[in-house]
Amino acid sequence: MPRAYFETVNPATGAKIAKYGLASIDEATKKLRRAKTAYEKLWGKLSVRERAGYLPKLATSLRSRKREYAELITTEMGKPISQSLAEVEKSAWTAEVYAENAARWLGEELASTDAKLSYVAFEPLGVVLSVMPWNFPFWQVFRFAIPAIVAGNTSVLRHSNVCPGSSLAVERAFEEAGFPEGVFSSVITSHEIAAKMIGSSYVQGVSFTGSVEAGRSIGEMAAKNLKKFVLELGGSDPYIVLDDADAEKAATVGASARLICSGQSCIAAKRFIVTKGVAKRFFDAFIKEFEKKKLGDPMDPKTDVGPLATSGQLKALDLQVREAVRGGAHLSMGGRRKGGRGAFYEPTVLDRVKRGMKVMSEEAFGPVAPIYVAKDEEEAIEVANDSEFGLGSSLWTSSGDKARNLASRIESGIVFINDLVKSDPRMPFGGIKNSGIGRELSKYGLREFVNVKSVNIFGIEGVAASPPL
Repeated sequence: MPRAYFETVNPATGAKIAKYGLASIDEATKKLRRAKTAYEKLWGKLSVRERAGYLPKLATSLRSRKREYAELITTEMGKPISQSLAEVEKSAWTAEVYAENAARWLGEELASTDAKLSYVAFEPLGVVLSVMPWNFPFWQVFRFAIPAIVAGNTSVLRHSNVCPGSSLAVERAFEEAGFPEGVFSSVITSHEIAAKMIGSSYVQGVSFTGSVEAGRSIGEMAAKNLKKFVLELGGSDPYIVLDDADAEKAATVGASARLICSGQSCIAAKRFIVTKGVAKRFFDAFIKEFEKKKLGDPMDPKTDVGPLATSGQLKALDLQVREAVRGGAHLSMGGRRKGGRGAFYEPTVLDRVKRGMKVMSEEAFGPVAPIYVAKDEEEAIEVANDSEFGLGSSLWTSSGDKARNLASRIESGIVFINDLVKSDPRMPFGGIKNSGIGRELSKYGLREFVNVKSVNIFGIEGVAASPPL
C-alpha cells in the first residue's frame, strides 16, 4: 500500500514548510516493540536515581538548541518567538526539578500494620503512549514524558500533525542527552493508526491532551483494554475580579493571561467575571492593556499575538464572536480577521455578554476576551462554576480570608489568587468535570503511571525498610 503524505503550513504566511510521510501500523508497532524491549531489558530495572541522572543532560541538550527549537515551534504553529523561547526553557527547568526531586517523590512510604514491615512501593508500568496537541509542542510533551520516564516507563509519542518537526526535535533531544534507544521515540502517523496503538498489547498506559470529544474516545479505548489513562482536555478558565481587588493590576495581568499562546492555551483566562463595584475601572484598564498588544510576525520579538495555528481555528473563533454580537454582546474592540495572509485575528474584547453565549460556555481558543459583570461575589462564583470545564481559575481580592474561602468554592483543579494561572513542575496540574482525569507534574504526576504496590512482610525479625531518599 503506498505511503500517505501530508504537508505542514506556516500559519503566519500560509507557506508550505515540509512534507511528511505517515507511518503504517507495522512501523508504529515496531516503535512500541522497541520501547517495550528497552523497558524490560534496561530502563525499568534502573533505580530512580540512575534514571534521574539523565535529566540534567536533557536540560543541557534543550538549552543548547533553544533558539533553533523556538524558531521551529514558531514556524509550525505561530507562537510569538519570545514565548517559544520560554517554552523550551521551561522544559529544561522541569528536567532539573525532577532530577532533584524524583527519588524523594517516588520513595517507599512506610505504613503501620500488623506486619513486621509494611510499605508502599511505586513501580513502573511499561510502555506509555502519549498523544499530544500542537499548542505547546515541547512543553506538553516534556511535562508528561519527564515524570513518566523517570518513574521507569518508556514512551512513544504521537504528536499533532500540525507540528511533526517538533515531534522529531523532541526525540532528538532525548537522544542527544544519552537516553538509551527505545526509552523515548516519536511516530508521525494518522489518527486511525494512533487509535490502533492504544489497543496494542505493548502499551500499558495512555496520556492525552486535546479536545473533550477526542479525549472521551481515547479514554473509552483505553478503558476497554483496561489501561491506565490521563486526560487533559482544556478549559474555559474564569478570571474573577472582586470589588476589593487591585483593578489596574488585575487588568494588566488579565490581558497577558488571555493572550498566552495568542489565546490558544488550555489555561488562558477565557471568561472575565468582574463584580459591579470594580467593573468600570477594570474594563477601562483592560481595554488600554489590550490596545498595547502587538499583533504581527511571530518571529518579531516585540510581537505579543501571533496567528492562530490553523485557518479552521480562526473560523471557529470568528463564529463564536459573531454569535455573541448577534445575541446582544457589545464589540468593544477587534472582532475581525487581520491581513490577507496567515490566520491572524485581532485581539477582541466583548462586554455585555450573557451566560449561555458560546464565548462563555465553550472554550474560545484565540485572542477574544468576554467580560461579564456580576452583581456581587456570590454571582461571580456562581457564573464561574457554570461551566462544563474545571481546569484553572484566577481570583483577585485583597482579603486573605476571602481568598481561602472562595478558593475552596471554585470548581477547578487549579486556583491562582492575584496572578494568572500557570503550570509549575512543583505543583500538580489537571482539572475536573470535562477538563480531564488525572494529574500531571509534581509528585502526583510522577505517580500516575506506576504500580502502587503494597508490600507486607511477616515472620522475619529485624527486617529493615529501605533507607530514606
